[in-house]
Amino acid sequence: MYAVIKTGAKQHKVSEGDVLSVEKLTGNTGDEVVFNEVLMVSDEKEIKVGTPFVDGAKVVGEIVAQKKGPKLIVYHMKKRKGFHKKTGHRQNLTSMKIKKISI
Repeated sequence: MYAVIKTGAKQHKVSEGDVLSVEKLTGNTGDEVVFNEVLMVSDEKEIKVGTPFVDGAKVVGEIVAQKKGPKLIVYHMKKRKGFHKKTGHRQNLTSMKIKKISI
């Protein structure tokens, strides 16, 4: 059984037991998070696709860790002008373990 959920303006395909990194969610390690914005659910028999969300479907996950993603380098340069600027960015992420998918 798997589902496609929407969180943080992104879509993730998840199944029970998966560990994934999503954009930062509020909460501490061990807290449960319920995702109600389920776009699609599939089990052994059928596939349910929502318009835009599947009615009554939810995905329950547990926060494993609050962490930071890899550093991204942002470099701007204008040729022949002597202008260059180098900055970096690290996104705050939440590591989630999917516990249960229900229709």
